[in-house]
Amino acid sequence: MPFIIAGASLLGGYLAGESSKDAAETQANAQREAAQLATNEARFRPVGITTRFGQSNFQYGPGGQVTGAGYAISPEMRAYQDRLMALSGQGLTQAEQAQQQFAPLQTGAQGLFGLGQQYLAQSPQEAAQQYMARQQELLAPTRERQMAQLQNTLFQQGRGGLSVGATGARPSGAAGLGATTPEMEAYYNALAQQDALLASEAMQAGQQQTSFGAGLLGTAGNLLTQGYQGQVGALAPYQAYLGGVGSLEAQGQQALELGSALGGRIANLTGANALYGGGMASAQTQAAANAYNPFATALVNASSNPAFGRAVSPYINAGRSMFSDGPSNVYGYGGQGRPLEYSSSMDFGI
Repeated sequence: MPFIIAGASLLGGYLAGESSKDAAETQANAQREAAQLATNEARFRPVGITTRFGQSNFQYGPGGQVTGAGYAISPEMRAYQDRLMALSGQGLTQAEQAQQQFAPLQTGAQGLFGLGQQYLAQSPQEAAQQYMARQQELLAPTRERQMAQLQNTLFQQGRGGLSVGATGARPSGAAGLGATTPEMEAYYNALAQQDALLASEAMQAGQQQTSFGAGLLGTAGNLLTQGYQGQVGALAPYQAYLGGVGSLEAQGQQALELGSALGGRIANLTGANALYGGGMASAQTQAAANAYNPFATALVNASSNPAFGRAVSPYINAGRSMFSDGPSNVYGYGGQGRPLEYSSSMDFGI
């Protein structure tokens, strides 16, 4: 009897397991189907756009997914681009020649650099001394003639030996003025005033020379800057032409951008999430029903019910009496050539 109950329980468990396996596969298929439906709903669906400047172009795979995208500008825009590209080639040639064209500015700047350095090689004081010496050299012949005429006049008048106007030593200890004729005193006073004026002009000349040298260096730097700016500016036509080509290309590209933007709007992410969530919930709800096997449940419940054992017990005992009328071995033959009957002592616990 326990063998029958155990067999019923084992058979019921097996059938229940098979039902659970089938239910799991059914649920997995339902989930995959829900995911596929959601994917289709959320798929990017670009829209073909044609504008005055260009046309979009999308390629699709066997499953409907986008595998490529492109655009083509209109023939009119393409013709404009070709003309601008021709001009850009000329502009690039002009830019390549700019260095040679602005070479004189660089040469002049180098010369001014050298000249300015020569002027700045002397300090303002040295330049003032040089200016003073040159002016005195220019005045020396005139001063010598004036001195000779004055001495000749005094000799003819007989006053060559007259000496007046001497002064004593200065408070600082320096010597005073020497005695001489009034004409000679006036002459030397005039020379002193002239030399004092020349000294003032010499200091200004020294400062001016330094400023002039610095100005030469600044001019040289400006010439170099102009040369470099000219070379950079020579690229402006080429850049302008190339920028025009890019602008026309961007106008043609708008068709692709508009089609892609519309495709992104068409993709229904909210609907896709709703489909996916509903499919998953439906699969989860149906899983319990798919896993239920009434026959397996009945066998498992019957195996644990004592009434089931009492119900099948008479049929088990009747089967025993059909094959056994006395003690014997389980298998083989008994004595006197009779078949061995089933032994109640070897009934495997039934």
